[in-house]
Amino acid sequence: MIMIAATLAGALLGGLTARRRKGNAADVAQYATGFAIAFLLAGLIVTIIVEKTLS
Repeated sequence: MIMIAATLAGALLGGLTARRRKGNAADVAQYATGFAIAFLLAGLIVTIIVEKTLS
């Protein structure tokens, strides 16, 4: 669940960042994808840490 939320938050943040920088549709897609992947990896690490501490 953490990973899904992190991925969606990353995509949203990336898309908003590209729009704020006046990017075209390809820029928005690239930023959204890049941020989503980065946030997904961060969410994966957080999920692993949470699972290890609760076990």
